[in-house]
Amino acid sequence: MIPDELRQRIEQTLKADKVVLFMKGTKSFPQCGFSARVVQALKGQGAEFKDVNILTDPALREGLKEYASWPTFPQLYVNGELVGGCDIVVDLEAQGKLGDVVRG
Repeated sequence: MIPDELRQRIEQTLKADKVVLFMKGTKSFPQCGFSARVVQALKGQGAEFKDVNILTDPALREGLKEYASWPTFPQLYVNGELVGGCDIVVDLEAQGKLGDVVRG
């Protein structure tokens, strides 16, 4: 069970920005290939997004897995809703739908 304080922090982060990417590293210095691929896809769409480095916050990293019922990172959220991880983002990009999703 996620502590209330952590749940509130996650929800505040999601409310503060339309597009949020919880990732390993930062958008200027991704620290895993999957995170780098999602950053590349988002930048390719000209998307403005908030990056949150889960490597610097183990409690957030574990809490997000439960919050989203999604065990891996990166996790892309738009308007507070989980879009998915790397495979889903890459699929959306390949279908030409990623821009619509992030602008949605």
